[in-house]
Amino acid sequence: MTVWEADVLPGYHQHTVELGADPDGEGDLVATLIRRGPAAPARHAVLGVHGYTDYFFNTEAADRFAARGFAYYALDLHKCGRSWRPGQTPHFTTDLARYDRELERALAIIAAETDGAQVCLTGHSAGGLILTLWLDRLAARDRTAALGVGGLVLNSPFFDLHGPSILRAAPTSAALRALARLRKTRVIRKPTEGGYGATLHRDHHGEFDYNLDWKPLGGFPVTLGWINAVRRGHARLHRGLDVGVPNLILRSDHSVTESRDDPDAMQRGDAVLDVRQIARWAGCVGNHTTVAPIPDAKHDVFLSLPAPRAVAYAELDRWLDRYLGAQFPDLSERSRQG
Repeated sequence: MTVWEADVLPGYHQHTVELGADPDGEGDLVATLIRRGPAAPARHAVLGVHGYTDYFFNTEAADRFAARGFAYYALDLHKCGRSWRPGQTPHFTTDLARYDRELERALAIIAAETDGAQVCLTGHSAGGLILTLWLDRLAARDRTAALGVGGLVLNSPFFDLHGPSILRAAPTSAALRALARLRKTRVIRKPTEGGYGATLHRDHHGEFDYNLDWKPLGGFPVTLGWINAVRRGHARLHRGLDVGVPNLILRSDHSVTESRDDPDAMQRGDAVLDVRQIARWAGCVGNHTTVAPIPDAKHDVFLSLPAPRAVAYAELDRWLDRYLGAQFPDLSERSRQG
């Protein structure tokens, strides 16, 4: 039996998924599955996965899916948000495949509680990379349909390393692998003050409320071991994958420079990733890919200013209508027109 407790968000519940000892030696691992409202049978469900320096808090996005009849679930991955434990390095792993087990456990719980709903996975930034790689492994094992996955929505997925091309060169990657084996927790990028995070939180220049211990404004430090795991994931993606389901890639139409001195510019562009890289590698995800650039969207398109955020939700609605057959229960005029 799955035991649920009250979550930090009103109207939500959480379940702790025990994962055992950390292969990276930082104690016992847990993941946290979050559910909106009570368990109930449903035709469609969502499992949302956050990015780096992130956790689930966007109840507006959950409400949008719930309005369409989706059962909404989200997963705080191990060492992230609700799942972080004292003595652990936030978000740290040396292998992105280590998230596979908690993702499959989450799908099993969703299947049991919804009576086998078709699941749409959503992943933001690093979460988008994690889900893409995992679904490719599922497809190779012919397990996608068995686990009930019917679609994938990627929100500014982390498909390449931002910055000068020398950072992505083969000699650099080889040196990174060698260093990561020796000093995996060494910090290679420290948190920055202000920047993108300040455009989101309501106490600064944003409109959203969230826990700044779980999602600090300047981000968590980036370690050698984590970035090496990400770069190995990038290399696999760039060779071409097959996620096995229709997929939607949402991103901003342009990138902007992250600077605490110019918060207004960061309100209308991706200040974290180079959107040209997302565009370049979008064709490596699989068949049936839809790419939707959102004018003036932020890195997390669903945390953008109201106007671009509305465009992002409209793109999502059209895609859900077409590929998941998940029209609004009341068959509103908007749904009939597609």
